[in-house]
Amino acid sequence: MKLQVNGREAYAYTGGKPFDPALPCIVFIHGAVNDHGVWTLLARWFAHHGHAVLAVDLPGHMRSEGPALKSVEAMADWLLALLAAAGVPTATLAGHSLGSLVALEAAARAPQRVQHLAMLGTCVPMPVPQQLLDLSKNDVRAAIDRVVTYSFSTLAAKPSYPGPGVWLRGGSRALMRQVMDTQSDPLLFHTDFSACNDYVSGLDAAGRVTCAATLVLGSADQMTLPRNAREVAARLNARVLTVPAGHSLMQEAPDAVLAALRTALADSPTLGK
Repeated sequence: MKLQVNGREAYAYTGGKPFDPALPCIVFIHGAVNDHGVWTLLARWFAHHGHAVLAVDLPGHMRSEGPALKSVEAMADWLLALLAAAGVPTATLAGHSLGSLVALEAAARAPQRVQHLAMLGTCVPMPVPQQLLDLSKNDVRAAIDRVVTYSFSTLAAKPSYPGPGVWLRGGSRALMRQVMDTQSDPLLFHTDFSACNDYVSGLDAAGRVTCAATLVLGSADQMTLPRNAREVAARLNARVLTVPAGHSLMQEAPDAVLAALRTALADSPTLGK
């Protein structure tokens, strides 16, 4: 589904169903140097169980026109503008990693428009080592390899999502390279990870969120350590659910993540079908 947001083309995957803004809506926001594809399984499940789904490509990522936005705050404003363009008055926001910060900031900026906040693979603040930021300027493929190394809980994770025969680490690496190549922006990696690193107002934003919140964390996450999510969970008074996975939890433990989101939304009669 293509939309015009702030005068530029934006793309959102609708889960294989025509988008109907009258249905309860759930919006999925991907992490750094990723795209909507990391949400395909979850997007399809919710789209086929009574929800309107928007799994977005952030600006400058795959099918959404660039340039990439340089701050979490700018991405949150873009996300709210996308909801307006899609005719969605209220929605559940589910974000992974960088996307979790975007969801948090959007929920703080427009609390009346967010029914539930789900933050996956998250911590607040989300510092990024300076060595990785520097490496991304000089050798982005090496930077991608380093991130992939720390994003899964084992060296040879069993095929999970999207299915047998898929090498999870190789698939993650290929996606990040494709995102970089599609936009021809050699600094996209640096822009995304700098946005994570520079977002210093997340805990204050959490204090302004009024909707129910859930954190879904990977027990073996080495990128956003679960213990570093404790303060934001407390500020949000959030339910914390843990799945047996690393940072790329939607790929490594898709069934567990789906179960966690279904559990998180079960209290809402319109969202937890």
